[in-house]
Amino acid sequence: MPEKEALLDGRVISNWEIAKGHLVMTVRLPRAFGEPLPGQFVMVRPKESGERLLGRPFSVYGFQPGRRSATVAILYRVAGEGTRALSLLRRGDILKILGPLGRPFDVSHHRKNIVLVAGGIGIAPIRFLLEHLKRLAAEERPGISLYAGAKTAGELFGLEGLEPFCREVHVCTDDCSVGRHGLVTEPLAENLAAFPLDDTVIYACGPAGMIRELAALLRDHPVPCQVSLEERMACGVGACLGCAVAVRGPDGGRQYRRVCREGPVFDIRDILWDAESGDA
Repeated sequence: MPEKEALLDGRVISNWEIAKGHLVMTVRLPRAFGEPLPGQFVMVRPKESGERLLGRPFSVYGFQPGRRSATVAILYRVAGEGTRALSLLRRGDILKILGPLGRPFDVSHHRKNIVLVAGGIGIAPIRFLLEHLKRLAAEERPGISLYAGAKTAGELFGLEGLEPFCREVHVCTDDCSVGRHGLVTEPLAENLAAFPLDDTVIYACGPAGMIRELAALLRDHPVPCQVSLEERMACGVGACLGCAVAVRGPDGGRQYRRVCREGPVFDIRDILWDAESGDA
């Protein structure tokens, strides 16, 4: 079961730019911070901002427990006032962090063929999941295939050190600057028929367009697929309903679920897509 969330002060250890406009921040936290599970997220804001800035949600990119403290890493893109304020933090600065939050990936099925699909900064929860799988005993470790895509080579990160633990790695970029040109779902479509359907599971995170393409691809392939949705949210605890998405209810009808509480991880077949906008 996920541990209960807590709002704590964290101290920045590092906050370095890994690509233009993209940073990895590592934060030291009191040991009272519960250990996050793959797919969970945190809400972060500079402490000195007070109530002027709302917290911003970030998937957990890495976590190291310790006897007296713990460290959590987040991967983020500078996209507005809140993330710009975070990008200015330096070693020793204090921020407010709430977490761990949300529904994690379900890894209890013990399937032997795992497919990971990441688009852009969607690599964050996927890498954290892979780090979790790496800790399994060798005889229990599944075969892992990784499909990663980005706009350009400069925005393709988080793959270092993963290849030894993957049976295969497929890379795609929109501009063909590295790997294959096109959508990351294209090589997956070519390989899907070869997967043992009764022993395969797919985990994915990325922009809505990628998730929608993946959903279309899986209509004729009954492979279980869990997706972590990237959605704007204000509170992170389900109070504001600003992150609600349409899903298929038990009776087949349209219902709404909060990404911050019932998600961010959903069964891809439960998500209802707006036919015009492509949004969930």
